[in-house]
Amino acid sequence: MAGSVNKVILIGNLGSDPEVRYLESGSAVAKFNIATTETYTNKNGERVDNTEWHRIELWEGLAKVAEKYLKKGNQVYIEGRIRTDTWTDKEGQQRTGVTIRANSMTLLGGPSGGGQGGDYNQGGQQGGYQQSGNAPRSNAPRPSDPIPPSMAAGGNDDDDLPF
Repeated sequence: MAGSVNKVILIGNLGSDPEVRYLESGSAVAKFNIATTETYTNKNGERVDNTEWHRIELWEGLAKVAEKYLKKGNQVYIEGRIRTDTWTDKEGQQRTGVTIRANSMTLLGGPSGGGQGGDYNQGGQQGGYQQSGNAPRSNAPRPSDPIPPSMAAGGNDDDDLPF
């Protein structure tokens, strides 16, 4: 049995354009938030939308693809792993946040999920195009939902699942 697995799969809409920066070493880093929405009917028969925001981080080739192709409202499929980051803010307070470090990404089209998308891996290499209609579907979150203030923008794993 495998020791552990850290794998995340998300389909969501970008809440803003990616923020891309280049480090002194020349490495590219892109950061953005995506929203996922769960819709259900409560016991009173009312429809309820529950939107979660996820902080996404892309490196190198994926960051360059994001810079070129991703825009606010685009729907994207992300695979990656969870990372917990700890830092000290400007006021000297210790902060902790969860980031999804993506190792693959599929562009699913615009906010309505239409158009063609592309599959990209950690190196930013395109794995081929597919119609977004063939991609996994979800209730697309509304990119107009406000991003919580705590989420404001500030190697390719081949995990074997144990089941």
